[in-house]
Amino acid sequence: MSRTLARVWNEPLLLGTGLSRMLDELFSDFSHVGFDIAPSFGQTDVYEQNQNLVFETELPGMKKEDIAIKVEDDQLCISGEMKRNEEVSEENYFRMGRRYGRFQRSFPLPSNVIDKDTITAGFEDGIVKVSVPLKESLKEREKAIEIKVE
Repeated sequence: MSRTLARVWNEPLLLGTGLSRMLDELFSDFSHVGFDIAPSFGQTDVYEQNQNLVFETELPGMKKEDIAIKVEDDQLCISGEMKRNEEVSEENYFRMGRRYGRFQRSFPLPSNVIDKDTITAGFEDGIVKVSVPLKESLKEREKAIEIKVE
């Protein structure tokens, strides 16, 4: 027991790194079946503006050439790869808290998209912004459901 305790105290900054990476790898398998569990990359806001459905996804530290955006099976897919600085060897790190590796985020698109060829995307300051033109506002199609008290 004392050997284990001593090792933990010698490497306190490395303690959570392995567990964190292991959980990320476990949950990454769920992205292929439509689950979005604890994404490491790509926190996304989705909103409607000027009859466009807008997706703003945070991708700090990414380069435009490492990001791919496509529409597949009525889903908007944003994917890419965050590459680690290879100039620093892994054994020189005290803690590796940033995320590296491949990611993919998928979002279902509504049926009233004008034309998939008119979707536009831009990338600035670590945020990719995708605009999807709509035939009609999603807000106008909303219908409130009355809740009855019994």
